[in-house]
Amino acid sequence: MADDSSLHFKTITEVAKLIESKQISPVELTSHMLSRIESLDARFKSYATVMADHALTAARLAEQEIQRGAYRGALHGVPIAVKDLCFTKGVRTMGGTKSLASNIPDFDATVVAKFDVAGAVLLGKLNLTEGAMGGYNPEFDIPVNPWGADRWSGASSSGSGVATAAGLCFGSLGSDTGGSIRFPAAACGVVGLKPTWGRVSRYGVLALAESLDHVGPLTRSSADAGMVLQAIAGHDPNDSTSLPDAVPDMLNGIDHGVKGVRIGLDERYVSNDVNSELSEAVLAGVRILEAQGAEIVDVHLPDMEEYLSAWPILCSAEAVAAHEATYPSRRDEYGPWFRDWLDLGANITGAAYAKANNLRAASNGQLRRVFQDIDVLACPSMPEPPFQINPNWLYGPIEDDGLDMSLLRFTAPFDFNGTPTISLPCGLNNEGLPLSLQFVGKHLQEPLLCRIGHTYEHVTDWHEATPPID
Repeated sequence: MADDSSLHFKTITEVAKLIESKQISPVELTSHMLSRIESLDARFKSYATVMADHALTAARLAEQEIQRGAYRGALHGVPIAVKDLCFTKGVRTMGGTKSLASNIPDFDATVVAKFDVAGAVLLGKLNLTEGAMGGYNPEFDIPVNPWGADRWSGASSSGSGVATAAGLCFGSLGSDTGGSIRFPAAACGVVGLKPTWGRVSRYGVLALAESLDHVGPLTRSSADAGMVLQAIAGHDPNDSTSLPDAVPDMLNGIDHGVKGVRIGLDERYVSNDVNSELSEAVLAGVRILEAQGAEIVDVHLPDMEEYLSAWPILCSAEAVAAHEATYPSRRDEYGPWFRDWLDLGANITGAAYAKANNLRAASNGQLRRVFQDIDVLACPSMPEPPFQINPNWLYGPIEDDGLDMSLLRFTAPFDFNGTPTISLPCGLNNEGLPLSLQFVGKHLQEPLLCRIGHTYEHVTDWHEATPPID
């Protein structure tokens, strides 16, 4: 077996080479990861359900296939995990809520089925906020950020960010409705790729707000994110909103650099009301890519504040529709935070929803103009490093002043318009906490985002930083 002292922190790219060359077997690798979960996850609380028997069975199958020369590709035999919104046949899918604590699906979500086709080994289901919104059900654990136990771990896909950062899986799936691939990626110091809306099927994935929900990977490198997206993307007859466009090779040209790539930059947007260490790291990251041949184009972002007011209206109203089987009939089973959110949505009028949808359309129109002469936009993934949290706030109820929409100003607009984004580690602040740089692309331009991220990682080593786990 390969040296296991830091095996768990290797990228998918690295372990795939070890598996294909038979330097390590899928069973050895899976056993190593299950042992690590058993020893560490009581501390980090990233898993809602560990599927040890299922994982070892899948690993044995992968090992047998590889031994006889039937290697399926880069994910074959690689241990991964999924957010506990994704249906798994015969294994509970709870969505972080008590009302679904005994929900055992009789089929796999499309993304889970596609992982199975790729030969990936599913270690288990990852914890999340209740209903994939902002707060946790008091009967569920809050995932603990491995960079600091008192720091935010990134909202709904927090378990995915924590497990990936702590070396408890080699990659994971999260979902993003207002920032919940990018927030845990930023807070936990990993790569997060939010695909174009519809690029990945949502069939068998519990919804928060269907017109805003995206499913995508969290990994330790941009190439890894592309590999995972390659496996799960594509049209699905079971999801009429999935795009019919052919899925390209996400890693095609990944080593071709960024010469001539037009990166839009609004220094005011990047710096105003943004933590100074973070904004400096973002600007430094852009200049690094400029030195690699990218063209930096000055752009002007409109004030997004008035548009952001639409997000809680759209999201809470659609959440009520998503939970109609259990809300309001089982309202008392929800935790204080998400119950407040559903109550908010239940009181949204049709006219209010229509006005919010008009604001969304106006926001999308403003951003289309910004993107006319650029390939990607550079900005932070969130306006500050992972901040201090307290469990009482995270369990709810929602505070009297409501949801702080300023946190979503670099994320929600790109859920509104469904464009793809990639979040990359770009430094550590003076407290040793991760900082994150985001690139926003045009629709269906995920391969370019992976290439930009890969180029950045080739000349920096921030993606190799690991949390101080004793």
